[in-house]
Amino acid sequence: MGMSIGQSGGRGGRGHRRRGRHHGLMSEINVTPFVDVMLVLLIIFMVAAPLMTVGVPIDLPETRAKALNTETQPITISVNPGGQIYLQETEIALEEVVPKLEAISKTGYEERIFVRGDKAADYGTVMQVMARISAAGYRNLGLITLQEQDK
Repeated sequence: MGMSIGQSGGRGGRGHRRRGRHHGLMSEINVTPFVDVMLVLLIIFMVAAPLMTVGVPIDLPETRAKALNTETQPITISVNPGGQIYLQETEIALEEVVPKLEAISKTGYEERIFVRGDKAADYGTVMQVMARISAAGYRNLGLITLQEQDK
């Protein structure tokens, strides 16, 4: 009448596997580390992207003026200490400033144009560039400076 519970010789006892149930490798991928790395990279690129807008090395003067809010990407013209003029990152001659602006401006004379003049650049060259742009009819013209740092 009594049954032995301990060591049974039948199926399903300890140490025996049942058919149909395999305890193999798990085939799911844990994506949590991948998502963490992607979020960190996203933050790094969001911080670094505004710093890579213009590649011409310019030492801008500092002022107390507030930063401008820009909805669209402006056209940038830079004047380096040697007097060379750059449209975005391409060197151009003073005579080519207006024709090149007319060729690349999307909104015509309403295009926002920023002039970046190195503080060691000739003031006359910066003013010649601004005068030509203004005489051509462009009205959204601005000078770029750095925020003055409190010492």
